[in-house]
Parts: sequence; C-alpha cells; structure tokens
Amino acid sequence: MAGTRRNDFEDMLPKMAEKLGGEGLIRELCNGFRLLMDKEKGLITFESLKKNSPFLGLQDLRDDELQSMVKEGDVNGDGGLDQMEFCVLMFRLSPELMQKSEDWLEYALHQEFKTAFFDGK
Repeated sequence: MAGTRRNDFEDMLPKMAEKLGGEGLIRELCNGFRLLMDKEKGLITFESLKKNSPFLGLQDLRDDELQSMVKEGDVNGDGGLDQMEFCVLMFRLSPELMQKSEDWLEYALHQEFKTAFFDGK
C-alpha cells in the first residue's frame, strides 16, 4: 500500500488496542471483516473489498493496492481472505501492535516460568 495510507492505518490499530483491550480489538476486527466480506462467499474478495472499502475510509486505494492486500493476506491461496487471514494481515500491517503482542507473550512466558520455578515444578 502507498506510504501515507499504510502509515495512517498502522497508527490506528495500536490506539484501538489500547482503547478497547485485546478482546475488544479482536471483536472490532471481526466486525470489520463482516463489513468487507462477500456475504455469499464468506470471504473478503477483491470485489467485496473494492465495493465496501469506503466504509473504512479506504476509497482512495487503487485497484492494484486492493488486489495486493488480498494477495498478501491470502495464505491458503483461495483468492480471498477468511476471517483468520484478515486478522493476521491487520496485525502484520501494524508493526507497533506486533511488537506489543510479542512483549505481552514474553511477559506471559516469563510469569509462567517464574511461577513454575517457585512452585518447584
């Protein structure tokens, strides 16, 4: 995606995570998925993304940028994004949020090992 638009998006996710918490962010991502998906296919396709992108303020993205988004996130190669692929793509597009996720995981692992060590496990 183009630099400015991608940066604007990247700034939004960490703020949403901070405001909504982890569960709230996932809920909002699921809502975004449902808003963008092709209702018949249950996937976000290029066509559904193009049709529904104005709802998320993405109307200025070119067709090739929208196609790149779908292609980048389409892990299983079915030509669209299922809900999991969409959520993973949104996290990948937000390096700051990815770093926070890694920090949370590191903290949780540290706490788990600390507890196991003190419990004599």
